[in-house]
Amino acid sequence: MTLRRLLPLALIAAALLAPATASALERTVTVNGAVTEQVANDSAGLGFGVSKERKTRAAALRAVALRLRSVIAAAQTIPGVGAGDITTGSISVHKVYVGKHPLYRAGEGIHVVLHQPEKAGELVGVAVRAGATGVSGPSFFVGNSAAAYDTALTAAFDQARERAAALAARAGAALGPAISIEEGGGVATPEAPQAKSAPSCGAAVTKRSGASASLCAGETPPVKPGTSTVTATVHVVFALQ
Repeated sequence: MTLRRLLPLALIAAALLAPATASALERTVTVNGAVTEQVANDSAGLGFGVSKERKTRAAALRAVALRLRSVIAAAQTIPGVGAGDITTGSISVHKVYVGKHPLYRAGEGIHVVLHQPEKAGELVGVAVRAGATGVSGPSFFVGNSAAAYDTALTAAFDQARERAAALAARAGAALGPAISIEEGGGVATPEAPQAKSAPSCGAAVTKRSGASASLCAGETPPVKPGTSTVTATVHVVFALQ
């Protein structure tokens, strides 16, 4: 074989071996970081419904609309409820029978986001006294969950970098830049309680249960917003120098 033919073969072999050689010389350290934090819940979500029965569909819908406007107005008096924090839900109307007498039952609800969660009990009280016949919540949560997660994620990365630096020093090397980063985690909020009926307040308060009578009398249910769990994990590969 002539020298002219050997030279291209040698160049091809060198090109194939170069990546493997460079890869063998590259040194890295792989570490994990994990952080779990308890973040105070600064918001609450509550639902209120109004249901009324009348002899006609139109009368039932009018009765619900009138009472629901009162509930909305009452909710807006609570500090922490802004103009955009109340959302109306679906409207329903269907025929029911009381004995043999047909009636029409209409219903509609609202969802309220409360930015002062410690006032959730006060909100429930005023809504029931204004005519809400159904209550769900409160469910407490972190309003800016993205910011809470970012804070935990930064702490997890710092933890991973400290571990990588300690390992690098132990190996007689200096820690280089991060080559790859994988992240995971999120914000876990407590499970919301199930919806419960709450009879509207009227003249016959004394005939109702003690809890309903207390709400109608103006007492505020106690609430504890609690905390949500924020977790963040990172899987980082650092270069060693």
